[in-house]
Amino acid sequence: MTRYVFSTSDTTRYRFPTHVNDLVMDRSEAETSEAFVVVLEPGEAPPLHVHHDTEQILYVLEGVGVLQIGETPECYPVNPGDLVRIPPHVFHNITCTGSQRLRYLSVDAFVGGRPKDEPTWDSHVRVLCERYGWDFNQVRIGQ
Repeated sequence: MTRYVFSTSDTTRYRFPTHVNDLVMDRSEAETSEAFVVVLEPGEAPPLHVHHDTEQILYVLEGVGVLQIGETPECYPVNPGDLVRIPPHVFHNITCTGSQRLRYLSVDAFVGGRPKDEPTWDSHVRVLCERYGWDFNQVRIGQ
């Protein structure tokens, strides 16, 4: 059955060593997108990374941070209400620079449709865990 409404209070939590992702809409429930809320505590940031198959749109919900763009990063402040666009093939991350947590909604729009080799969020997280040496069973902490 096709879902049209996804609640941000009904998520699956993934606690990476560097940040939290609260999965709102799994990529398996759409043809070309997925959505999750990123939660960064003060000083936290995901690794500088790149998506070759995805354009990301980020909407800052609360907190302040610094967006880093490029392999030799240019830095931009981000604040509540800001919308950020990350094109495919561009290295990026956001660091929480405030004394309160930073939360932003991330919507990934896949170039060419849902990735065939990582058709679910869990399959994608397993690849990340392998890449960074994280334990999937500790990262995926459920609902």
